[in-house]
Amino acid sequence: MFESLSDRLGAIFRRLRSRGKLTESDVAEVLREVRIALLEADVNLKVVKDFIGSIRERAVGTDVIESLSPAQAVIKIVRDGLVDLMGAEQAPVRFAPSGPTPILLAGLQGSGKTTHAAKLALLFKNQGRRPLLVACDVHRPAAITQLEVLGEQIGVPVWSAPQKPVAIAAGAMEEARKTGYGAVIVDTAGRLQIDEPLMKELADIKEAIAPLEVLLVVDAMTGQEAVNVAKAFNDRIALTGTILTKLDGDSRGGAALSIRAVTGKPVKFMGTGEKVTALEPFYPDRLVSRILGMGDMLTLIEKTQSVYDEEKAKELAGKFRRQNFSLQDFLDQLRQMRRMGPLSELLKMIPGIGKLAAGSSVDEQEVSRIEAIICSMTPRERADARILNASRRRRIATGSGTRVQDVNAVIKQFEASRQLMKSFARPGKRMPHIPGMTLPRS
Repeated sequence: MFESLSDRLGAIFRRLRSRGKLTESDVAEVLREVRIALLEADVNLKVVKDFIGSIRERAVGTDVIESLSPAQAVIKIVRDGLVDLMGAEQAPVRFAPSGPTPILLAGLQGSGKTTHAAKLALLFKNQGRRPLLVACDVHRPAAITQLEVLGEQIGVPVWSAPQKPVAIAAGAMEEARKTGYGAVIVDTAGRLQIDEPLMKELADIKEAIAPLEVLLVVDAMTGQEAVNVAKAFNDRIALTGTILTKLDGDSRGGAALSIRAVTGKPVKFMGTGEKVTALEPFYPDRLVSRILGMGDMLTLIEKTQSVYDEEKAKELAGKFRRQNFSLQDFLDQLRQMRRMGPLSELLKMIPGIGKLAAGSSVDEQEVSRIEAIICSMTPRERADARILNASRRRRIATGSGTRVQDVNAVIKQFEASRQLMKSFARPGKRMPHIPGMTLPRS
């Protein structure tokens, strides 16, 4: 995510830190380089001009130049400016104090609108709100089917009817009031480009259901085009916010940095992958920290909590104490970690590790290979790795489409983990490779 911009700004700030004392010409040079980096990231030209002007006012002065750490002072000013540019604070979804909350989703074809309707529904469901998905895209033959499949996958009902979009949306709201749904998410038709029939249909649906939120789903990878699309929709149907999709594949970040400044409307969510769970609230300060290589521990903690199974953790702790940690437990831990997202992205959230993760290849295929190997074992083999003789290992390799050497490597990794757990389970013993650190006696 935003690797190009992150690398460019990182190089600028490293050079800045190496200079020691700064002059006003040094600061001017840094701002010129930041300006070029933002333009190369496809940030809107007017946004860049305003941003650099604002930063210059704060950065050029005796307070910064004569401070004990002028480089850090300039970096903080740039960081704070980027946070302000993207909205300063996270903008939550507004919910009705009683009755269902209507939410209208709009966007062009290919932006991921239908998929993100389902992602939003799953998010609300996990928050304890009872969502209803509404299929108002009657123009694309597969749209209703796609939404129904996604709804079944996440356990959320889908409302559809052989009617015109306005009637479908109005009927869904009536049903929601009668049956007690908490949120009504209306998936509307997209077009290959903005046209008058699209805008009129959206305006008519908006008038019929009076949504509390009008969210534009926009593809972040289209850069400046995403900003232009957002401005056009906002001018016609008065958006309340946007959902930026495909941010995990956007190496530049121009849309994320420009869209609020141009439209005046906040980015509320960001799509970070293809899974229905890959939707995050948009926190400007956290995203800027990631861009500047400062990590994002708060999001990492939230991801951990979302997949953390307390009962499973207690059970695993008991197995550590009894020293019967099995290959099945090893597999369960691996799967729990994978539910948090790609390992390379998780590493980037840890301060000081982000650049190392970017410079190395965290092989997701290797994790899949380990999972395939363990899944090719019988329950008895997973419970007791000691019975894995040469014949069994050959069968497992054939079943998982790997080599015997790969099976041996997985078993070796498991044994290493098991030995580590054994040493943790002995009261008063030192942790490996950490001299002087002992576990308390129970």
